[in-house]
Amino acid sequence: MREPTQAVGTGYKGALNRRRALNTRLALTPIGLQVRRRKILPRAFYARHPVAVAPALLGTRLVHETPEGRIAARIVETEAYGQDDPAFRNWGIVDPGTGLIKPEGRGLALFGRPGTAYVYRVHTYWLLNIVTEPEGWAGCVLIRGVEPLEGRHLLWRRRPTARRERDLTSGPGRLTMAFGIDLRHHGADLTCPPLYVESGDDAPAFATSSRIGLKQGVARPWRYFIPGNPFVSPGTPSDQRRR
Repeated sequence: MREPTQAVGTGYKGALNRRRALNTRLALTPIGLQVRRRKILPRAFYARHPVAVAPALLGTRLVHETPEGRIAARIVETEAYGQDDPAFRNWGIVDPGTGLIKPEGRGLALFGRPGTAYVYRVHTYWLLNIVTEPEGWAGCVLIRGVEPLEGRHLLWRRRPTARRERDLTSGPGRLTMAFGIDLRHHGADLTCPPLYVESGDDAPAFATSSRIGLKQGVARPWRYFIPGNPFVSPGTPSDQRRR
């Protein structure tokens, strides 16, 4: 015999009972499901100077919806690169007369729509950058480190040589390997699935330093990271290496 249910009623008492019932359901909901609905960052978010975008990306979530499953990780480290950046001289895409990036060849994609993926190779690793600035002006943000949140089994599968969880994604080459990001994603629109960035839970405190692995532009403190997070890459800032 079915147990009798309590009527919620109408009017003030009914509304109060309904609110209590809702609170009870929320209290029994897994913590992960109580998080507010996340939104994919729009193109306008990226249409700013990279020095504004890079720190704003900290705490947001990099997401890749793959055939094997969804992967998500909190961004904990970024680097900004701008149109007049001496660091680009190593790429061979800077006009020696103006010091600005040439809108041709390898540098052309940096002038594209903000929120587009710019993927290039360093040694054996692919690196993920996000194009910033309004279209027609070059700039990008390098994603250097992320903290795994979802799909850890997929990250381990792609990074079988990792000894600790922090080794999965603590570095720009490590995270692209773990996320399955490569040249196929160059030019991808990061404002829609399957590869995108969505809002996070907080705007964390951050620190800055010189960028890593540079010979020029080392005086610019354009590396942004969450202090103490184990998924920040272990590299040494370039200005400290020159001492």
